[in-house]
Amino acid sequence: MSALRDLNTIPGSERKNESCSKGVLTKPFAGIATENHEECQKKNSVSLGAPSTNGAPSTNGEAVVNAVEVPNTEVEYTESENLNDVEDVDLSLKTLLTGLDSKDWVLLCEALNTVRRLSIFHKEAMLDTLGDVIPLVVRSLKNPRSAVCKTAIMTSADIFNAYNDSIVDSLDPLLLQLLLKSSQDKRFVCEAAERALVAMTTWVSPTLLLPMLQPYLKHKNPRIRAKASMCFCRSVPRLGVEGTKAYGIDKLIQVAASQLSDQLPESREAARSLLLELQTVYEKFQNLSPTAVSEEMQPEVDSWENFCQSKLSPLSAQAVLRVTNISREGLVVGSS
Repeated sequence: MSALRDLNTIPGSERKNESCSKGVLTKPFAGIATENHEECQKKNSVSLGAPSTNGAPSTNGEAVVNAVEVPNTEVEYTESENLNDVEDVDLSLKTLLTGLDSKDWVLLCEALNTVRRLSIFHKEAMLDTLGDVIPLVVRSLKNPRSAVCKTAIMTSADIFNAYNDSIVDSLDPLLLQLLLKSSQDKRFVCEAAERALVAMTTWVSPTLLLPMLQPYLKHKNPRIRAKASMCFCRSVPRLGVEGTKAYGIDKLIQVAASQLSDQLPESREAARSLLLELQTVYEKFQNLSPTAVSEEMQPEVDSWENFCQSKLSPLSAQAVLRVTNISREGLVVGSS
């Protein structure tokens, strides 16, 4: 199977057979488990990277075992907190790029997990090679083999956690692939990608991340727009009151208003949450000293309603106020 072929073009039956195979490995690595258990309990075992034991021809190192019973060791995904340190840091760094460039998917997954371990235990040691590592991680995210793809997703999350804003120059290709993976139908890959996106919005500064997310809010794929909207909504509160003021609450309210009419409900719900957050922040502005208020806002736009009407088109302002007023009314009713 060509590693360059897009995952979404693979026939459904082929994807199912791949994801449902249980790996028989001589050296287990931090990889997959749960999806095999959920989807593949009744499937035949597949020996990966081993010769056929019953005379059946093998293809690309994969031999289907039908009659001969072999030891069945599932490949397991290991959560970050359960990963162990590498045995030799210098050797791991020396062989890392070769492993990430390997055509052997088992070796590739082991290399990805080495990236995870180095990120967790020796992030300073890998910092100089991070610019070479991230493009290879991005390539693994495009790999049609589920084990490689999901391990690369978990690697991305650990990179976000360890390096924060240090990866911002290399972030956009990672961001695109994670948005794509979080938008696909294969559930266990989608869920892992969503967790990685949460890690990204948690560990990358919103002032750097928000401008990178904005183009994806207008992506032609509505599912990508929805995932980007959710990331945008999660990232804005991390600005805080002063950060929101510095970034520009008028810019943020325009973004949120544009998502209210999006095709998918996830986008619309993210926009509603963002508008409520912005309304709360705006009202905190009003509690500033009179001098500060006069510097930041004109007297005639002191209310939330007037502010929305001054920054948005009449239709957009009406939609925004409908959302925030209904939510406010709901809170009042709930507290009475």
